Amino acid sequence: MDLLTEIKQFATTLGTDLKEEKGSYLMEYLVAERKTFLSRKKLVYKAQFRLEESLKELRFTEMLKETGFGLGASAGFSDGGPGLGFKTETYSTGLGGREGSLKEQSDFFGKKYDYKFDLAEIRKKIEKSAAEAGYRFIYKLTGSRL
Repeated sequence: MDLLTEIKQFATTLGTDLKEEKGSYLMEYLVAERKTFLSRKKLVYKAQFRLEESLKELRFTEMLKETGFGLGASAGFSDGGPGLGFKTETYSTGLGGREGSLKEQSDFFGKKYDYKFDLAEIRKKIEKSAAEAGYRFIYKLTGSRL
């Protein structure tokens, strides 16, 4: 089985799809969602990679993105204050990727979600698959060109 097929199957086991756009692949995973009467907030893990066949490299980046909309969204997620609007926060991982569970990392956002998910599991699985297929795994900062 080739590397791309293996990663697609892994994405399917997570309950998500692998989308291709301009030569790179994107996987999004809904980590947590909070719904109230007139608002909704989501925490999404995004992994993106590009295969450089000529160099036998897999260039990888990841991030957490938190969005919300509805009443109270513009006032902030945690205070539930009045307001109507849309708010987006993004957290980019560092050079070596983030370790630990998202439960610890969600404290970085100052939000309270109830879930258990280890984002390093996805990165490590893709890194292992790349190595087994003879590819060099390169971790890139979010925002830098894959």
